[in-house]
Amino acid sequence: MNETPRGQRLHLAIFGRRNAGKSSLINALTGQQVAIVADVPGTTTDPVAKAMELLPLGPVMLIDTAGLDDTGELGRLRVEKSLDVLQKADLVLLVVDPGQGFGACEQDVLAHVRARDLPVIAVINKADLYPEGAAGEWPELSSLPRIPVSARTGYGIDRLKRLIVGSAPRDWTLPTIAGDLLAPGDTVVLVVPIDKAAPKGRLILPQQQVIRDVLEHDAVAVVVKERELRYVLNRLGHPPKLVVTDASVYQRAVADTPPEVLLTSFSILFARYKGDLETLVAGAAAVGGLRPGDRILIAEACTHHPIADDIGRVKIPRWLRQAAGGELHFDVMSGGGPLPSNLGDYRLVVHCGACMLNRREMLSRIMQAQEAGVPIVNYGVLIAQVQGVLERALSPFPAVLERLGAAMQTFDDADVVPRRVPFGRGE
Repeated sequence: MNETPRGQRLHLAIFGRRNAGKSSLINALTGQQVAIVADVPGTTTDPVAKAMELLPLGPVMLIDTAGLDDTGELGRLRVEKSLDVLQKADLVLLVVDPGQGFGACEQDVLAHVRARDLPVIAVINKADLYPEGAAGEWPELSSLPRIPVSARTGYGIDRLKRLIVGSAPRDWTLPTIAGDLLAPGDTVVLVVPIDKAAPKGRLILPQQQVIRDVLEHDAVAVVVKERELRYVLNRLGHPPKLVVTDASVYQRAVADTPPEVLLTSFSILFARYKGDLETLVAGAAAVGGLRPGDRILIAEACTHHPIADDIGRVKIPRWLRQAAGGELHFDVMSGGGPLPSNLGDYRLVVHCGACMLNRREMLSRIMQAQEAGVPIVNYGVLIAQVQGVLERALSPFPAVLERLGAAMQTFDDADVVPRRVPFGRGE
């Protein structure tokens, strides 16, 4: 894999009316003709993403959206789909054409942006055509950073890039995946099964990212298959600081790893890295409350061809049926975007590891579940729970482990979802 994963890029969403110059702005920012530009209104119909490097910020993802003033029933659907982009946006560029002015379209998107507490920059485009309107002196924009540019001539583009860098969320620097658990020189053993679910010729994305994170923190990564784990542990001159296993081989990894060695899974590391480990662990407590007939949503961030023993469509449903003592009803959604609007119909949301989502999009999904009063858990946490090894898999995170017992008691005492602000990582 030669590119920074999409989920590790700062997502910049570009909004504005049709023909405000959104696509031209993307071309100007990237220095390439990556977006189709035409005088015909509505050239961009669906959100289009373009990856680039924006130094010193690093890798970013620019997302072009349909015009906010699109008309007709189809246009309304396009605008709704564009607003869904806010689920994963880290920063918003609101492009205003002085010739069109500032009106209800812009006010509406600003309301959505402010509801999510997203940073926003007002980009006053076409400064070459409307120099008198380039200052963007609309009262509604008085509280926003704003900058006049000309996407056509390049005027103001370098200043805009600097403003983007300065406006990036303070929490944009992603937390480390595992580096805060390590010291330079520590050894980490990664247990990677090579089974029929493994892609041919490469490791899956979470495994790649954990290896890179370990190396970036000057630690040593040792990669083994599950049947080699005990042999390698016996051959090491000293115990490893951490064992990270694929959730599919929890039992083997727990059996072969000495109890004094910290052990967790790739999915649990990503629950902390991309979402909120404490909330997802609390969601695991809901498994004991499942009853025959309950509806379960399986949410996956990517689309893939299911195999015969697929984890999300076969194994997890089988384990949950066993836990409930009868038949359950499962729905599966794949890809990005918000969770279904009928989320309240479900008893539990089971989410994948979210390696293809950025942190904000995963946190948005967690908030959706909480607002609907539905527990949410991810694959790795759930598998550890149903296999009886969750406490062992949380050994690197004692603070979260302490709260697990409280969450279990909450579900025993009352049929409610534990509530908390979903932006903590857990410790």
